[in-house]
Amino acid sequence: MARHRFSRLFDRRLKIALGATIVIGVVLMAILAPLIAPYDPYKQDLIYRLQPPVWSDLGDWKHVLGTDNYGRDLLSRLIYGSRLSIMVGVSSALLSAVLGTVLGMLAGYKGGRFEQVIMRFADAHLAFPEILLAILIIAAIGGSALNLILVLGISGWMVYARVMYNLTRSLRERPFIEAAQSHGASDAYIIGRHIFPQLVPVLTVVATLQVAQMILQETALSFLGLGLPPPTATWGNMLAEGRDRLWAAPWIANLSGLAIIIVVWGINMLGNGLREQLDPKSRERR
Repeated sequence: MARHRFSRLFDRRLKIALGATIVIGVVLMAILAPLIAPYDPYKQDLIYRLQPPVWSDLGDWKHVLGTDNYGRDLLSRLIYGSRLSIMVGVSSALLSAVLGTVLGMLAGYKGGRFEQVIMRFADAHLAFPEILLAILIIAAIGGSALNLILVLGISGWMVYARVMYNLTRSLRERPFIEAAQSHGASDAYIIGRHIFPQLVPVLTVVATLQVAQMILQETALSFLGLGLPPPTATWGNMLAEGRDRLWAAPWIANLSGLAIIIVVWGINMLGNGLREQLDPKSRERR
C-alpha cells in the first residue's frame, strides 16, 4: 500500500516537473528570442533555399534545422514563432478565465433570472463548435494578434463559466457562507473573500489546460490562412507553408508540427499533474 501511494505521488510530481520544464523552457525561448535566434526570421537567402537539416546528407551547420522556400532559417522562425503562440494562447486563456469566472460565480451565487440567462447562453454556446465560431468571426474581421486574442478568448469563456457555476452553487450552501451573510457581509465581500479563494485551485488547472487548447486553435486558424498573415513567423504559418512542399522539403512541416506537439504535451502534462495534486480526493488517497 505504501509503495503504491509513493508511486502515485512520484507520478504526479514527475508530470508537474516535466510539464513545468517544457513550459518554462518555451517561455524563456520566447522571451530571449532576439538573443538566441541565429538569424533574422524574415531574412531571405535564396542561395540556401530549401536547405535540409544538418542531419541530412546535404545539410549544413550554417542552418541547423534547414531553410524554407525563401531561404529563411527555420530554427530562427521556430524560436520567434513561439512568441506569438505563447502570447496568443496565454492572453486568450486569461480573457476567457476572467469572463467565465466572473459570470459563473455571479450566476451560481445570485441564482434566479440572472442564472438562467447566463447559463442558458453558455449552454447554447457550448453546442456551437469553438473553432467554427472563431473561423466565422476571423473571416469577417480579419486576422491580427489582437483579433485572435479577442475571438479565442470570447469563444472559450463558457468552459470556465460552467465549472465555476457548479462549484459556486455547492459553496453557497456551506455554513461559513451562511454565517457571513448573517453578519451582514456584502455579496462582493463574500464572493471575493470566501468563494473565489476556494475556486483558485480548480481555476488554475482549467486555465493551464485551456492554454494548450488556445495554442492549437491559433495554429489551426493560421494553418487555414485566417491567423496572422504571412510572412509572420508563427508555427501555424510554417505548417501551412510546409504542407505545399511536403514531399520536396518535409522538414518544414515536420519541425513546426513537432514544436506544437511538444509544447501542447508539456502544458497538458503540467495541467494533469496539477489536477491530481490539487484534487482533494487524490490527497485523501495518498
